[in-house]
Amino acid sequence: MVCRQCEQTANNTGCTLSGVCGKIPYVSLLQDLLIHSLKGIAIYGNLARQLGATDPETDRFLVESLFATVTNVNFDPSSIAEFIRKSYQVKQKMKTIFLDAYKKKNGVDFAGDLPNVAGWKPADTLNGLKEQEKEAELKHEIHANEDIQSLREILLYGLKGMAAYADHAWILGEQSEEVNAFFHKGLASLTNNNLSADDLLKLIMEFGQANLKCLEVLDAAHNKHFGNPVPTKVSLSILKGPAIIVSGHDLRDLEQLLIQTTGKNVNIYTHGEMLPAHGYPGLKKYKHLVGHFGGAWQNQQKEFDNIPAAILMTTNCIQKPRDSYKGKIFTTGLVGWPEVKHIIAVNDKKDFSEVINKAKELGGWHQEKPGKEILVGFGHVTVLSLAGKIIEAVKSKAIRHFFLVGGCDGAKPGRNYYTEFASKLPADCIILTLACGKFRFNTLEYKPIGDFPRLLDCGQCNDSYSAIVVAGALAKAFGVSVNDLPLSLILSWYEQKAVCILLTLLSLGIKNIRLGPSLPAFISPGVLKVLVDKFAIKPVTTPEQDLKEILG
Repeated sequence: MVCRQCEQTANNTGCTLSGVCGKIPYVSLLQDLLIHSLKGIAIYGNLARQLGATDPETDRFLVESLFATVTNVNFDPSSIAEFIRKSYQVKQKMKTIFLDAYKKKNGVDFAGDLPNVAGWKPADTLNGLKEQEKEAELKHEIHANEDIQSLREILLYGLKGMAAYADHAWILGEQSEEVNAFFHKGLASLTNNNLSADDLLKLIMEFGQANLKCLEVLDAAHNKHFGNPVPTKVSLSILKGPAIIVSGHDLRDLEQLLIQTTGKNVNIYTHGEMLPAHGYPGLKKYKHLVGHFGGAWQNQQKEFDNIPAAILMTTNCIQKPRDSYKGKIFTTGLVGWPEVKHIIAVNDKKDFSEVINKAKELGGWHQEKPGKEILVGFGHVTVLSLAGKIIEAVKSKAIRHFFLVGGCDGAKPGRNYYTEFASKLPADCIILTLACGKFRFNTLEYKPIGDFPRLLDCGQCNDSYSAIVVAGALAKAFGVSVNDLPLSLILSWYEQKAVCILLTLLSLGIKNIRLGPSLPAFISPGVLKVLVDKFAIKPVTTPEQDLKEILG
């Protein structure tokens, strides 16, 4: 195997024996085969779209399949193999749609040449798929030019990340033709080995704008379905009684669980990226959503060890379950781990009765464990409602600078940088944060600046659109560009969703982003030079040095 799509990849060069995430070589191969097959679908889908022909089922399948290959999502070989087998059926359907549309427009059958992947057929068995690595020519997809290869990987990982956001929106009934079209265009372009570096850079910038649209659609879907987030205190205490801990990102799964546990004397706790759920009126109305348990995803093996509660994993972030809780953890959606019970949807609804029964069987905690409270719920609607006061505070110099300190958390050394950075910020600086990187500092004590909390939690990584909207609105109000605002972006990355957000920021022309704790292994020296020269992107150094450079 060769996998270097996440920040924790071995030696910061690539996992070759097994994944640091727990992915075995066989699963890595199957995921590569799935991507290979999806490119074939995209070839027909992209051509069909040029003729005005689309298929929503195919669009949805591309999204779900790409999301299944994101880091820490699906480790189950039988599940990935099923995606591969289904991909051939979907490809044949999309092929027919294209051929029919072509003949209808041109009056003759299509007789052009297409890449070999358009005709690739997967084996029917797991062993057969394992033998197809050479047939699929996966190794031949590695481009001889390292800069071209780097750009191809950047685009692919961006597409994977965008698929996660598109899937969340689709679950809530929202989608975008612009986004759907780019999935086909982007994947199809990866079958063309003749694209130049300039061609790929242009595609990547186009992707960044498509992902901006995707984030906008997801933001609208969340706010439409659950209401605009409002500032809310979240308890970190543990209460007595049966409990279910919900991790991942999918708010619709949490909502269904809350509905099904109403009146059943089961306490629901969020975990990891589910923390911002407490700020949504449509979710916080459930009184048995009692608080938040634990920190970021990489601590789950220690945090879940021997707890008397059931656990529901709704999206990516799963780690190999320890034996002490393997019988207590459930997966749903696109998450998968071998021998872990998976809850499927039937007509878009899920029956969580097994999870609820397990929680009652375990009994929960026998005594309360007090904890502090943290504040969430600062989406763009709330923050912009304070825009007048913010502008006045900046003009009066009560607020000197804004720092967006956010992104992914992870286990690799170096992430204490973000804790130290946040703790060393001067008292006249505001911290905006989102995604699970905030668990490095969101329990620190910050004295408010007048009426403003110094730490504003904007939500999940799924809520990155909020930060973009806030930055754009403030720039407009001050009559300057975003790059001229008293705002600095200090970002941490781990997996492909962070990659696609970075590409969106770059497509918006945002410069001077500091990225860490290490730079991506898939970015070649030549591509890094382009990013530095064009966007002034910088690796983080030390909190003291970076603060001195930013604030003077």
